[in-house]
Amino acid sequence: MVAFQYGSIVFFNFGDDEEVETLTAVRKFCTDEFRETRKDDYGVLVRPTLPEWSEGGQDRITLRMIDTDNIRVISSILGQSIALDHYAKKVDEMVNTFSELNQGMEKSGTFTMTRKSLFQLVAAANTTLADVILRLGLLERSDAAWKDANYAQIWEYLRDDFELDERFESLDFKLNVIQVKSCPCVFVESSYLQLYTD
Repeated sequence: MVAFQYGSIVFFNFGDDEEVETLTAVRKFCTDEFRETRKDDYGVLVRPTLPEWSEGGQDRITLRMIDTDNIRVISSILGQSIALDHYAKKVDEMVNTFSELNQGMEKSGTFTMTRKSLFQLVAAANTTLADVILRLGLLERSDAAWKDANYAQIWEYLRDDFELDERFESLDFKLNVIQVKSCPCVFVESSYLQLYTD
């Protein structure tokens, strides 16, 4: 089992009962718990006769051997992938809020959200992007992948297989829409207030 500080846990060869028992034990050490948990299965096959160090396949990777560095590389990508699902859902909720705000403005011609709520939305977008980059380390290569081409090949294959770069770009684009498009509203509201308070 590999547990990450950002909330993902990756199990290798655990049965369902073992997972439940382990998660119950781990919960005692958590400060926050996600409302809904996400789960993904991925196959890691070990074949000592494999001519290459590793070989990709449909929802699986085959390795010549399993070692600590393989476990580190594989678990880091799986952990990031499942955490990215969590952040993507969070961002989609922010985009929906922002879209509803814009639809309301389009219909009524007035800005209905308070400045505080708007600033909180922009701050949540900034925090989410920082969390994905810094806490998940999504843009950083695994230490083992830096040191050895065999692990780098696994790292690159899994990142590609889980489409981490594309998913991050999509998330980044949505967050930029909130950040950039919210700024004009803030300035419009500020100057509107100044016109009537001076």
